[in-house]
Amino acid sequence: MTLRIEQFPVLNDNYGYLVRDEATGKVACIDTPDADAIAAALDRLGWSLDLILNTHWHPDHAGGNAALQARYGAVIYGPPEVTKIAPLDHPVGAGDTVDLGETRFTVMDVGGHTLQHIAYHDAADAVAFVGDSIFTLGCGRMFEGDPVQMWGGLSRIAALPDQTKLYCAHEYTASNARFALSVDDSPALKARAEAIFAARERGEWTVPTTVGEEKATNPFLRAPKLAERLGLAGQPDPEVFLAVRRAKDNFKG
Repeated sequence: MTLRIEQFPVLNDNYGYLVRDEATGKVACIDTPDADAIAAALDRLGWSLDLILNTHWHPDHAGGNAALQARYGAVIYGPPEVTKIAPLDHPVGAGDTVDLGETRFTVMDVGGHTLQHIAYHDAADAVAFVGDSIFTLGCGRMFEGDPVQMWGGLSRIAALPDQTKLYCAHEYTASNARFALSVDDSPALKARAEAIFAARERGEWTVPTTVGEEKATNPFLRAPKLAERLGLAGQPDPEVFLAVRRAKDNFKG
């Protein structure tokens, strides 16, 4: 399988994604943060739009559904919660599959940021579109879920093959790196943070990342290894994760 991925910045710090199954020419967008920007990208590429794949219901992820469907007739897939704010044709959840031509996405449950947050994993191309569940060196806030649910979702992402590319929805990495350095002093993190700061100074993107990179340096995936440093040795992994998440919520750096 060959999936072409077009990435572009939208809004203040979001990324838009258009994906094209090269075997059939079918095109999907991952979330709809800005309908006009997505339409402009489609026009630039000379593509139409067949599917919309929502990860969760927040306006910067599903807010453009109606406008894009009206313009292109795209069929919309996503978790049932999307209907809070936007049209949805096919509700999907963990274990379901969505086909874009010859490309097959498996739906993953990564709830916690919102209760029904999902990711789309294309195993053949070793990519996953993860919305706001995990970021480069970070993860989403728990607006609706609890630590057990969120840790479960992150653990499912961490269980993907290390080479899997993770396409998250925001460029939060410099801030995430500053926080990570406040709770973790691993040499791998220090080296990666330096490279990230330099990249951002040059205006370069830090997305996508990989499962392997995040397992090695992301303090949320590394939470169990940080338990002793945080004074939480022996505590269940979701509780240690929660401590890291609360620390990030209160971080001012």
